[in-house]
Amino acid sequence: MKPASLLLLLLFSAAPLPGADTTFPTLPLGATAPDFKLPGIDGRNYSLKDFSKAKVLVVLFTCTHCPTAQYYEERVKQLVSDYKSKGVTLVAINPNDPKSVRLDELGYTDLSDSFAEMKIRAKHKQFNFPYLYDGDKEEVSRAYGPVATPHAFVFDATHKLRYAGRIDDDERGDNIKSRDLRDALDALLAGREVAVKQTKVFGCSVKWAGKADANQRYMEKLAAEPVSVELADADALKALRKNDSGKLRLVNFWATWCGPCLTEFPDLVEINRMYRHRAFEMVTVSANYPDEQKEVLAVLKKKQSSGKNLLFGSREKYKLIEAFDGAWSGALPYTALISPTGEILYKTEGAIDPLELKRLIVKSLKEDRFK
Repeated sequence: MKPASLLLLLLFSAAPLPGADTTFPTLPLGATAPDFKLPGIDGRNYSLKDFSKAKVLVVLFTCTHCPTAQYYEERVKQLVSDYKSKGVTLVAINPNDPKSVRLDELGYTDLSDSFAEMKIRAKHKQFNFPYLYDGDKEEVSRAYGPVATPHAFVFDATHKLRYAGRIDDDERGDNIKSRDLRDALDALLAGREVAVKQTKVFGCSVKWAGKADANQRYMEKLAAEPVSVELADADALKALRKNDSGKLRLVNFWATWCGPCLTEFPDLVEINRMYRHRAFEMVTVSANYPDEQKEVLAVLKKKQSSGKNLLFGSREKYKLIEAFDGAWSGALPYTALISPTGEILYKTEGAIDPLELKRLIVKSLKEDRFK
């Protein structure tokens, strides 16, 4: 092999492979803040010069889907309010490539990290700071090198990095012993050296670009999961409503001839894929006649509904309707969210609001971080 060819081979083999879990060096203390030009959720484009009047600038890398980042949202808002009059400006940047976030990584959230979903989150939570998107190219994020979300970088009036690390030492916020970010701000505002200049961070890893192909293979794997349907009598529907599964249960009644049912079915499948690895299950119930089982199964396969699927096991539909919910008029689609104790948390005759339902599911799953 020629020397030049060998050199090219070595250079190629040393480069990060697409889809690999790549990391980038974190900006060193004392470095100048890398410039940027990024779109904000308010319709503006922002660059470093837009924050030139700040006595102290906080560049916070955070995101929409990460539960740790969500835990810190209210504390970040409070920090902005507390320090705004003192000359501190905070700008948040979402570093994640949304195409590199899998559905099963969204089990603790109602939204992913697309620019559109950032806008929804910011409006819902009333963010009081600029929230910028870097998910398409991630050039700015690579220059700063955040390790996880959230990860804070604090710059003085000359845009020199004086602190990098966590916001504080307690994710949930009810046992904070070290308020690292606030301590750094207080020191800089008082003209002092920051005592602790760098800390470790804790949270979701940054979702660097390169995982789109792996995600596509994951979706193909989901699409290949087996789909089945079984008949359910009145007793089965009573048990379905009672819910002694120990899980949060989402039940959707539909039919092959119901247009709105078929329209919302992909949203229900997505919801199931997001939360099924937790204490959650979705059950679909077709209100077709038992002799239409073949047609029902064909639709379920087309919709990739690989969860638990039932079909009315009797021609006496009204008895089956009464067995599940005497207050249900019989109109389709009909969806109910049932707690592990049998309480109806949500129900609707007609189309679901997928975002409303996701928010309620996240709130209702009690076995995890969100209590």
